[in-house]
Amino acid sequence: MKYFNFHTHTLYCDGHATPQAFVEEAIRREMSAIGFSSHSPLPFDNDYSIKENRIQEYKTEILRLKEEYKEQIEIYLALEFDYIPGISDDFNFYKNSLSLDYTIGSVHLVKANNSGSLWFLDGPEINYSHGLSHIFKNDIRLAVKSYYAQITEMILTQKPAIIGHIDKVKMYNRGKFFSEEEKWYIELAEKTLEAALSAGCIIEVNTRGIYKKKCDALYPSVSLLHKIYQMGIPITISSDAHAPEELTGYFPETINILKNIGFKKVKYFTGKNWEDSFF
Repeated sequence: MKYFNFHTHTLYCDGHATPQAFVEEAIRREMSAIGFSSHSPLPFDNDYSIKENRIQEYKTEILRLKEEYKEQIEIYLALEFDYIPGISDDFNFYKNSLSLDYTIGSVHLVKANNSGSLWFLDGPEINYSHGLSHIFKNDIRLAVKSYYAQITEMILTQKPAIIGHIDKVKMYNRGKFFSEEEKWYIELAEKTLEAALSAGCIIEVNTRGIYKKKCDALYPSVSLLHKIYQMGIPITISSDAHAPEELTGYFPETINILKNIGFKKVKYFTGKNWEDSFF
């Protein structure tokens, strides 16, 4: 099986290299496909999403590379959409205006119902703890419930092709705040999986937390991957690469984990459809 990666970030958002550098490294690694998925524009200042005034430039650059390297690798245009109720744009706005090949839907900022404040799950660990304390008053159940409710709402209203790092809320947990084996947590996660199944979404198996040493497990964790397998929900593997050298980070190990669970295939984009790629 040749590797592919449909979740990458370049200098257009919070990545660390040009799209061309990613393409050249993907070819060097003999990958079959690469998809570019800059963080979608957001209506407030931040240092990680693509700016509205660069969105057409981004499209033009990816389409240029697609044509230039068409004999060597498949290249696709996408966005990773942040879903924030009442704040982010409907996914179809950019999907249609940019003629995107596919969409990734993710939650990085959890909106608190009581205050409207945003809990930022990414960035330094101190931000995670500070947000949990000041926004949710250290009520981890309320915080996690808010996260999964937002993910579920995104799935049902936006129906992204891929759900990004579905259990990212655990990133800095490491057993400090909650256990993934607790009944309340399992019920929240399973409800979200049921929404993904009903919406026909693909769940991304994201390796970034492990190879960046920000998390001790894949997104989703092995326990959730067992449930995903039992439910028959399709998956794809990505490294959520922010630099070319990260394109296949932790891929061999992840494939072994998936095989041990029982998975025999992952989804691969062909330009028109998501098809099966067998291990």
